[in-house]
Amino acid sequence: MRRCIRNFLLQRKRSERMKARELIGYLMGLILFVILIPLIMWKFSGEVHPNAARLICLGVMAAIGMGLSIWSIIYMKNVGEGNPMDAFNHEVAPRTVNLMTDGPYRICRNPMLLGVFIYYAGVIIFLGTWQSAAVFAAYFAIMMIQVKREEERLKQDFGEAYEEYCRKTSKLIPHIW
Repeated sequence: MRRCIRNFLLQRKRSERMKARELIGYLMGLILFVILIPLIMWKFSGEVHPNAARLICLGVMAAIGMGLSIWSIIYMKNVGEGNPMDAFNHEVAPRTVNLMTDGPYRICRNPMLLGVFIYYAGVIIFLGTWQSAAVFAAYFAIMMIQVKREEERLKQDFGEAYEEYCRKTSKLIPHIW
């Protein structure tokens, strides 16, 4: 009986640590992708003179982009039974268990990233500077390295099923790339 109680308490403690780790991963994503990168874009842009049309464009693109990213995260959590935070082969939260090919993952293989890029395009339009586009280009290059590494891991995890998914579904931009 003591052993059962002890095992139950240990399992519960492990579960609580995993939930805390997941929460940290989501907070890191929020801070980095939604706040920090746009702040860097703004800081490098110098003096900015946005107008109402640019602000509306940012609002629409942020809603579309963040909506797609949030849908992807929820879908990954529920269907993939894992989390998106696997940065440069460092597991921040438990990796997905199931290959996802439906829902937002039917649009492209990286719908979270597509959503963030849509949001950043809105930020670039809002700021209206080449510097913000340059920050985005640097971020894009870094993320493509991450995507390549992630795809290698997914090939290992899911084999032929993932390779078939790659043949049918665009990497990032639906029907283009």
